[in-house]
Amino acid sequence: MIKYIIIGSGFAFAAAVQPGPLMAFLLSRVSISGWRRTLPAAFAPVISDGPIAILVLLVLNRFAGGFEHILKAAGGILLLYFAGSTLAAWRREKTGTAMEPPSAPKTLFQAVAVNLANPGPYLGWSLVLGPLTIEAWRQSYGHAITLVTSFYVTMVLSLSLIIILFGTTSFLGSQGRSLLMLASSAALASIGVYQLLSALN
Repeated sequence: MIKYIIIGSGFAFAAAVQPGPLMAFLLSRVSISGWRRTLPAAFAPVISDGPIAILVLLVLNRFAGGFEHILKAAGGILLLYFAGSTLAAWRREKTGTAMEPPSAPKTLFQAVAVNLANPGPYLGWSLVLGPLTIEAWRQSYGHAITLVTSFYVTMVLSLSLIIILFGTTSFLGSQGRSLLMLASSAALASIGVYQLLSALN
């Protein structure tokens, strides 16, 4: 059982800290809404990965490889939309017409949407978590539950820590907040363009 705790938590930590669509989105929300409103979005993988896991384990492997390209294209368009909304929020703040930040539930919903359109969880489940979960289940259902639980506990804790670190007042002054909004918008746009180009290729 210890083996599955180490594997689950290690894989989750690696997935949480690597740059990607969800990370870029969370940082953009932190710069716009602050860390307190963004913190619930750390639970986005817990909500979105249930359907992803079922889809991967029961359906996705039956589809042709073109499905991944469709998924990447949809994710790219979604990320470009969030990049534009972050840039618009930056402009409003610069002109003194900033709108009320998105509520925590809305931010959580948006983070779930980003994760559902991100190929990473699908690939992670089909290539890593899926086979490991099946292997653990064959030994004991407790091992499988331990693996999945350790993965998502570590994922939520890691994302929460990242959100708090990037959103604390001592880390982000007004100038830093503005720069983070621009950087987050650029990151979201870059990843969105990359996914679109990858889908076309």
